[in-house]
Amino acid sequence: MIVAAACGERGQPSSAPPASPSASSERPAAGDHQLTLRHNGLDRTYLLHAPPGYDPGRPSALVIALHFYPGLGSSMRELAGLDARADTDNVLVAYPDGRGGGFNALICCGSEDDVGFLKALTDHLVQTWHADPNRVFLTGISNGGDMSFRAAVESTGTFAAIGVVSGGYSGNLTTADSYVPKSPVSVITFIGGQDRYASTFQAGLQTWQQRLNCRPSPKASGVPGVTHTVAGCADGSEVSVYTIADMGHSWPGATSGQLAASSAGLSATDLMWEFFAAHPRKA
Repeated sequence: MIVAAACGERGQPSSAPPASPSASSERPAAGDHQLTLRHNGLDRTYLLHAPPGYDPGRPSALVIALHFYPGLGSSMRELAGLDARADTDNVLVAYPDGRGGGFNALICCGSEDDVGFLKALTDHLVQTWHADPNRVFLTGISNGGDMSFRAAVESTGTFAAIGVVSGGYSGNLTTADSYVPKSPVSVITFIGGQDRYASTFQAGLQTWQQRLNCRPSPKASGVPGVTHTVAGCADGSEVSVYTIADMGHSWPGATSGQLAASSAGLSATDLMWEFFAAHPRKA
């Protein structure tokens, strides 16, 4: 059985008023950059990985990766292994730090304007680092996965697709039928059958697909103990769901870091990377 301990508790969210960010003055170049963006009166920190082939004159896809609670961007970087794929495909990867170790997602944690921060961060990376606005993707695990769903709904037109690992669409904000993206956002998600939140995640996906008029159908996963469904939705988005029967609250295929599940039989990083590449933002 592949089981890892859940990080933190899924409490109630609160919100902070939006504010305009101030731009940073960094110079775009290949390498790892520890950066700060001022938003809502606070200096928000993030790590940005620019691949060796990064060219500021050529638009690059961007993946923003959100950590579990409690954690840091560096925790997510170690766990997800996105940098290696970014170096091969010439993609920017940003790892923001949540305030107090978490993001103000659907259930937990904190009270910051994290939706506004992620939108401001995206805008900044598009303007200063020349990320392609049609190829901006968001991923996260646990609290970061919940945050990915919230940002998908509340940041219309920002994210083309999200990749959610051991996270879900649930909580008071999601009770309204209107709480869905206003423009297409495709979703790939990974759920451990032994995760204590598995039933909550599955119920949330069912609600999401009902509201967006998605029609799921089973697909062969090619991995024993792994089920896979794919749904086309009325707005043109797609929902791809992997359920790993013997996995807990973990990142399947990760080989290091907290919440790694190296023996899950598939790699969430590889599968979501391919999914993102196939799902740029629809006009």
